[in-house]
Amino acid sequence: MTDLVERVRARLAVEGGTPTAARVAAALREEGGGLRGDVEVLEVLRALQLEISGAGPLAPLLADPLVTDVLVNGPGQVWVDRGSGLEAVAVRFADDAAVRRLAVRLVAPTGRRLDDAQPWVDARLSDGVRLHAVLPPVATGGTCLSLRVPRRRAFTLPELVDTGTVPPAGAALLERLVASRQAFLVSGGTGTGKTTLLSALLSLVDHQHRVLLVEDAGELLPDHPHVVRLEARPPNVEGAGEVTLRDLVRNALRMRPDRLVVGEVRGAEVVDLLAALNTGHEGGCGTVHANSAVDVPARLEALASAAGLGREALHSQLASAIRVVVHLARGRHRRVGQVCVLRREGDLVAAVPAWSWDGGSDPWHSSGFDELEGLL
Repeated sequence: MTDLVERVRARLAVEGGTPTAARVAAALREEGGGLRGDVEVLEVLRALQLEISGAGPLAPLLADPLVTDVLVNGPGQVWVDRGSGLEAVAVRFADDAAVRRLAVRLVAPTGRRLDDAQPWVDARLSDGVRLHAVLPPVATGGTCLSLRVPRRRAFTLPELVDTGTVPPAGAALLERLVASRQAFLVSGGTGTGKTTLLSALLSLVDHQHRVLLVEDAGELLPDHPHVVRLEARPPNVEGAGEVTLRDLVRNALRMRPDRLVVGEVRGAEVVDLLAALNTGHEGGCGTVHANSAVDVPARLEALASAAGLGREALHSQLASAIRVVVHLARGRHRRVGQVCVLRREGDLVAAVPAWSWDGGSDPWHSSGFDELEGLL
């Protein structure tokens, strides 16, 4: 089978053009002299189409509505995340060359470069899937692919309650948070569901409000009638044409936003976001990677320092810009683990726990709960 695929691929490469089903079938009949019968031809045709176009053997995994991540660790290991942690699947590639061909083919339409001189790439595919690929010898065990699959639709807050992500009491509190127009951040580690939760919360925003989304890659899908999307753009092969999140935040402020949303705060754009939230733009929000809610001020401090904003200035801005942090934890299931209020303590801002949940028992209140109630 592998030899036949190679011969058909070589023939199609020489002929050029798009490998349509008709062309693949014709090349297959020319090269596969030993094949007999339509059933056998169709079986091999399907295998060839997966190999030559689209996402290859990963296509069924990417089409699965439960899959959020597909990870390829060389030709012999493919893992998926369906919301309950990583699990191995039976998909295999013939060899590392097949994984590399798939990576190069997926990246090609994005205008990015992936070869021995540039052995890694981060790109967004036409269907919204985020792809990161690393080639050997940087990836010592073989070509590695990491594909993040966007949600096809936004989950509602009641659905997140049903799945155990949010307790009923927590849902009521989050609804009040959105209605209060307090600025907040959703924090958590990779794959904890920050974007999913933020989409659900943005769906609760007053339908008369204009929601302006600024994202590195479009992932937020709020069910809201007035959403404007701005998306960053990486530099092209020549290193020109880059549009950064910081550029987009500055432009968004001139577009009359009622809610300014930064999909993921991870760089210098934190300076412009804090400035915006300190100049009358209420209800702004976003997500940030952090190990816990209490770590969020330190995380923002690190991001701001890279943009030239000192520690004292950052905490001064933060004290009046963002009031609440909603933290997502991940054990057996993704869940809202804690809600904190940001409180100024001396020259610094600290995240004070107000509400916590371990996923099993009822949520419990902490020292910052009365302050949270006052904000809402």
